[in-house]
Amino acid sequence: MDEQLTSFLKHFATLSRLANESTESNGGTPLMPVLTEHLGIDPGSMPVVVEPFAPHRMTDVALIMESHIQADPRAQILGLAGPQRHHMDLADLISVHGRHAAWVGEPDYETVAVGPDAERRVVSFGLYLFGYQETALAVLVRQANQQYGRDRATLEVLGMDAQTVDSFLKEFKAALRENSIFRGHVISFTANDYSSSVAGVTFHRRASASPAEVILPEGTLTRIEAQVLGVGEHREQLLAHGAHLKRGVLLYGPPGTGKTHTVRYLASTAAKHTVILLSGNTLSYVSEAARMARALQPAIVVLEDCDLVAEDRSFGHGPQPLLFELLDAMDGLDTDADVAFLLTTNRVDLLEEALVQRPGRIDLAVGVPRPDLPARRSLLKLYGAELSPSHETIEEIAKLIEGTTASFTKELTRRAVLLAAMANETPTDEHLLAATTELMSDAATLTRSLLGGTGEEDTAASSAGEEGDRFGHVAGYSPGLATGYSSSIGFEED
Repeated sequence: MDEQLTSFLKHFATLSRLANESTESNGGTPLMPVLTEHLGIDPGSMPVVVEPFAPHRMTDVALIMESHIQADPRAQILGLAGPQRHHMDLADLISVHGRHAAWVGEPDYETVAVGPDAERRVVSFGLYLFGYQETALAVLVRQANQQYGRDRATLEVLGMDAQTVDSFLKEFKAALRENSIFRGHVISFTANDYSSSVAGVTFHRRASASPAEVILPEGTLTRIEAQVLGVGEHREQLLAHGAHLKRGVLLYGPPGTGKTHTVRYLASTAAKHTVILLSGNTLSYVSEAARMARALQPAIVVLEDCDLVAEDRSFGHGPQPLLFELLDAMDGLDTDADVAFLLTTNRVDLLEEALVQRPGRIDLAVGVPRPDLPARRSLLKLYGAELSPSHETIEEIAKLIEGTTASFTKELTRRAVLLAAMANETPTDEHLLAATTELMSDAATLTRSLLGGTGEEDTAASSAGEEGDRFGHVAGYSPGLATGYSSSIGFEED
């Protein structure tokens, strides 16, 4: 071996030894003696059992572990110190080569949301020492951290009796299935590959909306509510007759017609349901959302713009993994799972045929087209309630804005208020009419398009017509068929 390399290794070994001695002389406590005293045996002689779990369940895990600590008066929570604590598993730390790599320190904590307006401080990296069924256990709980190559959070269990360890893990997994801070909340996933905390899930305040704020043809809202919410109310009778509880509901139509608000109205009505929202790049979490929904049922999984992952394979280029995940998620649930998949799309013609034609995936499809004249009157009254427009003005504007969407009507009333504010005046019918003239002018063509267009034949409807009856028997979509429409009150339009 080269003399320089030999000299380097010798000095490096000396430096490592001096570093360990320095830590010990400064009052640091090595981990191994503490574990040996608690377990009553050399930790290196025991196997470590690792149980991974999703990073966003960290708070649930912390609460489960707290219950074990509270049940044992002699229990304690320790932290780990030392440069290798994030890089080495518990099995490495208690091995012959890792015995001097970890020292007792303070646990790591983080403050996480446990509701739309509530937070809690939980252990994100800590060693729990406690007794379980008269056996001493050491459990290292570690949050996921991409910085150290850890994609999953882990529970690392050390105990002398294998049966006791297995019993603990069985109880732990059962508690994780049955209890969660997310139960009964409206949540969404946050796509952040480098998050080191439970911030991967965001809580949302449950919207407050009344049926009067959702404008649909008579009977349409009742049909949707019966499928999404009413099925669970008849659980026993349905199961007794061999009918499945899981179901899929599709809302389709042009952009801006109110599909998103219809979804949020359902979420506001389903006060006891766990609602999981997926859209954009978080659609890739559909498998995890399905697992959560199964554990936290009754639940609703919302997939906005589902055509992003469910586009017909004949239009694509090769396999589409997200599509397969979506199909597997819908098929993988047990028939007695009280879970509703609520999908929205602007392009029903592009949906994968397998998604809409197989029973148990889509059980009800409802079109949400542009509002007709009576609906436009209702929208003007709803959005313009603070302006108190006259009946004559509502009638005139409703006729002028033919072919527009609910989004357009919402912007129209906002524009009227803005015009009045700029003129330092109180909003009146004249401001509403002026806003209508402005938005319906040739100069506002792009604005109208961004708000959902002005009644030109929709691409989805046109394409569906060209495809013949391919989706007609499922969705009932045709350019002239108005099966429903809705408004969006206080929410961003889809």
